[in-house]
Amino acid sequence: MKIVARQDIDAPVEDAFARITDFRSFERAAMRRGAQVRRSDGADPPQVGAGWEVSFRYRGRARLLRLTLSRFEPPEMFLSQMQTEGLEGQCLAELTALSPSRCRLRVEIELRPRTLAARLLVQSMKLAKGRLRKRLQERLQDLATGLDLNRDRKAARRRTPRAG
Repeated sequence: MKIVARQDIDAPVEDAFARITDFRSFERAAMRRGAQVRRSDGADPPQVGAGWEVSFRYRGRARLLRLTLSRFEPPEMFLSQMQTEGLEGQCLAELTALSPSRCRLRVEIELRPRTLAARLLVQSMKLAKGRLRKRLQERLQDLATGLDLNRDRKAARRRTPRAG
């Protein structure tokens, strides 16, 4: 099963890539939602081979998700591999510069079941694919809005005369 979403961002491709690869902020967001996140390599800045183990509860059961950064090509793309009980997949994030101050983010998530239980889960997700794509699109819009706001704040600071 594959889900794809795109979002145009009013920020240079380098700024957008820095934001989408701020893995520490994603770790904190997952922890705020109740997940337990553990870096398996400790590499900072991120590089190929960086990994995470994420423990969380889903549908009443404890789950363990392993993520590994398998490709990392700043400022254009990164690819991460995912593995959990009976399910594997990948997440690809690509940035394309549209102009010096604008870019397009494309996120593609692909899941492959390895067990019968995972096949049933993926089948139910296929039935809700439109809803899942919409939620992914909303997350990308929130990310783009956050980038635009940060850029506006930085620009305002540059225009504000310093006291002295």
